[in-house]
Amino acid sequence: MYIAIEGIDTAGKTTQMRMLQEKFNDAVFIKEPGQTSIGQQIRHILLNEHLSQKTELLLFLADRAETIDTIIVPNNDKLIISDRSLVSGIAYALFYYTFELLKQFNDFATGGRYPDVVVLLRLDKETLISRLAQKSHDTIEQRGVEYLMRVQDNLITTLEKLNIKYELIDASLAPRAIHDTITNIIKANLIK
Repeated sequence: MYIAIEGIDTAGKTTQMRMLQEKFNDAVFIKEPGQTSIGQQIRHILLNEHLSQKTELLLFLADRAETIDTIIVPNNDKLIISDRSLVSGIAYALFYYTFELLKQFNDFATGGRYPDVVVLLRLDKETLISRLAQKSHDTIEQRGVEYLMRVQDNLITTLEKLNIKYELIDASLAPRAIHDTITNIIKANLIK
């Protein structure tokens, strides 16, 4: 089973992934972008360089293709938990490209392999503003609050258009409460 944890920047994905690693020791954990050695180089470029929109999109796709081919497909019989997936790849790029084009590119990069379930950590605007104020910003976060709130809407639109099963969780809740909810979602889906 392939489960993705999604959400805009500062939604708490990293915290939840760390907590899930303690709970599900046999699972394969992935971070997009940057899971593979090539992906780490791509992640550094994406988060630190100002790139053209085409270059940014193609780098994300290259990372995703490498992750699918070298990690997800070989571990298809295991529980795979990913910090991001093609869902965010499409949601962030919807500002510049049509859904149809992005789906076509992502289908090529992933071989049509989508997460079986997505857990979407949803932030309200006030919590996002508060969390952004507490950290330095990478090139994506520098695009601002309104941009990130629109990305969050795009995440839901993308999930629905791709017909991927998803669960919404209020990301302003305490990390332990969010963790318990995600754990229950994973366990419920493993039983099916």
